[in-house]
Amino acid sequence: MNRLTGKVAIVTGASKGIGAAVARGLAEAGASVTVNYAGGKEGAEHTVAEIIKDGGRAIAVQVNVSKASDVKRLFEETKKAFGSVDLLVNNAGVFRFEPFEAITEQEFHRHFNTNVLGTILATQEALKYFPSHGGSIINISSIASENPVPNSALYSATKGAIDTFTVGLALEVAGEGIRVNAVRPGIIETDIHASGGDPDRATRLAPQIPMARPGTAEEVARAILWLLSPEASYSTGTVLTVSGGRAI
Repeated sequence: MNRLTGKVAIVTGASKGIGAAVARGLAEAGASVTVNYAGGKEGAEHTVAEIIKDGGRAIAVQVNVSKASDVKRLFEETKKAFGSVDLLVNNAGVFRFEPFEAITEQEFHRHFNTNVLGTILATQEALKYFPSHGGSIINISSIASENPVPNSALYSATKGAIDTFTVGLALEVAGEGIRVNAVRPGIIETDIHASGGDPDRATRLAPQIPMARPGTAEEVARAILWLLSPEASYSTGTVLTVSGGRAI
């Protein structure tokens, strides 16, 4: 069902995993999509190729979301390609599990610059581009924001910030017809675990999940697409958990 026909969406960090699944889902729902990536050019181009093959419209744009000038260019290129911006999914993020004592100033800034500042910069730019009747923003959080595990203090702190940012901003912009929501994925089978230094984490935790398996990127994407759709027109300031249950 083409619930988003005529809409234009930007998905940050969309070269793989949840971001790529969201980009494909948006295109299937009728939206034109900008697939943002930082270093995963091949994955981003593959996602764009899949969308175009299936009759959709998409472009790939390489930017670092923690740099204001890059984010400005991301929106400029999207408008040049598709004419407008209606939807934003702030998915770009980094993740690393390590003992608290091992956290460095560099790693602190890597996490907060991408996960938090990147979300803020992209959102500020989106507010300049959304049409007068409003728009919709989804921020990707994590169950770690309210259920952190050992060695995740830094990452969990960034996601706690995202939850609070989502609720606070939703109050500010609701009068402009702009909805701001967040989705907290649980244990999802993506390569973020490998990039975070724990490639077997999802499989290892599966027996402790009530659903007895990790989730998939597509399952998270379906929840995001619902929040972006007209069916969720009354939802703002919502932080939705998509999880098979708690995992320790």
